[in-house]
Amino acid sequence: MKPLVSIIMGSTSDLPVMEEAAKILNELGIPFEMNALSAHRTPELVDTFARTAADRGVRVIIAGAGMAAHLPGVVAALTPLPVIGVPIKASLEGLDSILSILQMPPGIPVATVGVNAARNAGILAAQILATGNDALRQKLILFKNDLKDKVVKANNELRKVEYPFKCDPLP
Repeated sequence: MKPLVSIIMGSTSDLPVMEEAAKILNELGIPFEMNALSAHRTPELVDTFARTAADRGVRVIIAGAGMAAHLPGVVAALTPLPVIGVPIKASLEGLDSILSILQMPPGIPVATVGVNAARNAGILAAQILATGNDALRQKLILFKNDLKDKVVKANNELRKVEYPFKCDPLP
């Protein structure tokens, strides 16, 4: 089995955040790989990884990074593949990393999710892959229906909560 998605992170200290992408990809049955690659400490490895990912069958890259957060942008500069950046909350509440990933120069886009939102990055990667995969698209439809069902169930539970001045909920 060859990976369709590559999850990379600046260091293994980012794993508690980035494993959320792995969990959703695994749940959806999408083959993936995980690597620690640092734009600052292992630039040669990052270069080789980015330039060879497409030839190895990877179709989407999820790159998590904190602080200066150069990894997603450097990888996006070196590959034709879509790159999804996950800003890691390592300092400044993650504002430094989100701006480093989000503010890319023209021609080097990086799709960016919220701070520590690796699960959303995994879902976005699945949605990108699903544009050419009917079976995966159906899995995503079921996944989103489950999300809707959870909200409906939560509202049914909220209807049971009583307060003297609570008004009737929406129909």
